Amino acid sequence: MKFDLQKEMARIDDQIAKGPYKDTWESISTYPVPKWYADAKFGIFIHFSVCSQTAYANEWYPRGMYIQGTREFEHHVKTHGPHKEFGYKDFIPLFKAEKFSADEWNDLFKEAGAEYVVPVGEHHDGFQMYKSKISDWNAAKMGPMRDVVGEMEDSIREHGMIAGVSSHRIEHWWFLSHAREFDSDMTGKEERGHIYWPSMKECEDQMDPFSEPTPSEEFLQDWLARTVELIDRFAPRVLYFDWWIHHSAARPYVRKMMAYYYNHMEKLGLTGIVNYKYGALPFGCGVPDVERGQFAEAKPYIWQTDTSIGDYSWGYIPDNRYKTSRQIIENLVDVVSKNGRLLLNVGPKGDGTICEEETKVLKEIGSWLKVNGEAIYGTKPYERSSEGPTKVEDGYFTETAKEYTSEDFRFTVKDDHMYVIVMKASLNGDYHVKSFARRRDEDQNHFTGVISDVEVLGGSCSFQHKTDGLHIHSDIKSDYPVVFRISFS
Repeated sequence: MKFDLQKEMARIDDQIAKGPYKDTWESISTYPVPKWYADAKFGIFIHFSVCSQTAYANEWYPRGMYIQGTREFEHHVKTHGPHKEFGYKDFIPLFKAEKFSADEWNDLFKEAGAEYVVPVGEHHDGFQMYKSKISDWNAAKMGPMRDVVGEMEDSIREHGMIAGVSSHRIEHWWFLSHAREFDSDMTGKEERGHIYWPSMKECEDQMDPFSEPTPSEEFLQDWLARTVELIDRFAPRVLYFDWWIHHSAARPYVRKMMAYYYNHMEKLGLTGIVNYKYGALPFGCGVPDVERGQFAEAKPYIWQTDTSIGDYSWGYIPDNRYKTSRQIIENLVDVVSKNGRLLLNVGPKGDGTICEEETKVLKEIGSWLKVNGEAIYGTKPYERSSEGPTKVEDGYFTETAKEYTSEDFRFTVKDDHMYVIVMKASLNGDYHVKSFARRRDEDQNHFTGVISDVEVLGGSCSFQHKTDGLHIHSDIKSDYPVVFRISFS
């Protein structure tokens, strides 16, 4: 029986009417950022879908394979044959995820020190990775024949981590549309519920909130129903969205979704948060996410960055270039000092295993956090976030490998301690933190306090608090950032 979309719309409206949060920005903006999320600093993102099986170029292969003249198009014809005979849907039976184990994944994420885990529920390709009543094109009925996200959500909670989920569904409006431009496996007669529906013409500027063709009412209602299904099934504590929910046509449906979500969590006695990008929500209605970038200075509001261990693709490809654990730890330290948190992506293979390169990085991050995590977890920003010569560029898609020095420091605060984190260990063991110069009270522009002790996590050190700064000496050797714990009398 076909899913009754209008009946679901009426139910959603009824649930919103009964709850404390209404579908207005004024009402939604009163929802506070949960304390658990304010304290959390490190999460894992997971891109695992049919694109994990295509394993070429990047996770946007489903779009690229239908664009004539692209390397994806040429690769597809050469490797799989004409699109008319083998289209994107034909990868689904090959995507078996036969070695997938939610517990094995979450053992690794727990070892890495993650506090929350956000699997992708549905990517731009329109294939749901969970059991769904809305469409048969899902992992429980095709491909793996397993409720992958459902298994993950249960296992995440059993491992003592916070379970979230992401939806990239809204970009599906145009994601596969180039298949209409030549004789492919797309007939153009596909109806709602089919993976190739609606495949409307791609807009020229995806960042334009008024781009055309405008998403239809039927598509936006379907998007709302799918998002509500994720909320009802999983009560995700983090609900992550990619950028296209900023489209002007989506605004009424986004408001309904958020009111429904916050009411649902309130009813369950839980607290959750929505991650968004590019001003998709009015400020204060969720937590902004800065993709593959960060801020140059600390912010007075809570924010998040998401990036991937792999530089070339969020999903698995065999020739990906991987960040080192040192790069990621440096990024984590910098982001946390500025009131942010890091959502780090993993891209498992089509068989459900996580590659050796990503496994190694995650374990190394976990080893560092076991020693130094107290300077990260549950911390707050200091009145200044950093000191040192190495500059960080502000904004989306600005991440680069940086050459930090032993004069680059980041600061965090927790309880009655302050943490000074040097981004690179000194060769001679000497550190000079100028921000903590001891001066007469009337000459102070910044709080320094009366320092009673300095300890280095995982080693020993000595210190002197002078008028030109805090001098520390430690013979600790490390290829990673070094943490000093400051105590005050």
